[in-house]
Amino acid sequence: MLAGLQSAVALVACGKRGPSVAALGSDARVLALGDSLTVGYGATPEEAWPTRLAQLTGWRVDNEGVNGDTSAGALQRLEALLAANSYDAVLVGIGGNDMLRGMSQQTTKDNLAAIVRTALAHTPRVALIATPAPDPLRATVGSLSDAGFYEVVAKAEKALLIPDVYATVLSDPALRSDRIHANAQGYAVVAQQLADRLKAAGWR
Repeated sequence: MLAGLQSAVALVACGKRGPSVAALGSDARVLALGDSLTVGYGATPEEAWPTRLAQLTGWRVDNEGVNGDTSAGALQRLEALLAANSYDAVLVGIGGNDMLRGMSQQTTKDNLAAIVRTALAHTPRVALIATPAPDPLRATVGSLSDAGFYEVVAKAEKALLIPDVYATVLSDPALRSDRIHANAQGYAVVAQQLADRLKAAGWR
């Protein structure tokens, strides 16, 4: 697992980061937009990765995850969230339910691109957290991999791509509460990896 995480960090360093931006202060306000993996399903709210990320960074991280949400739902919610608050950064982790429901990949890509563009109009710091493609066999053998469209969208829209975090955690039975959700330990790993990746990208 350690080798996989090191490789993922190397990938970020090799061109998967978005435009250069100034580091966030310890008082920064960050929006975490997502689905049940953002909510922290399978653990308590205090153990969800946005809460743990806030503890690691000092940032105020607003957990706007919704169980069962899709890319279309997140896009619909985003405009009102950005209108109501001033965010220094936006972390987007959505699309897993699209894949589980067999939605068109093109539709998901279009929605993700629209989410990133909308967020970038609000702040230059937007990160796209890749979600693994659902595959029970690969999950069983511990080798989940990210759906490819996250990299395509991040590159096209010039957002920071954060690959392999969810895939690594959900590939490890010790870090899962069920086949598609992390447990408390898993969300702690997600938070630490996000903190490390964002630091490597110059956000901290």
